Amino acid sequence: MGGSVFAEALLERVSQARASLETALEAEDAYAVAVAQDELDDAVRVARRHGVDVGAVGAETEGE
Repeated sequence: MGGSVFAEALLERVSQARASLETALEAEDAYAVAVAQDELDDAVRVARRHGVDVGAVGAETEGE
């Protein structure tokens, strides 16, 4: 069960980072976009490193 809780936490982090990025893009705030994109990239990287499939949640970070 511990692994699934960890995976769920990683997926939640990716989801929250994606939402933050969308908000920053809508606000046209270049600094917030950069910070949110960095967080999303990091969240996806950590998830992948631990074998967690982010699927569509991290689709916009394919280039890492």
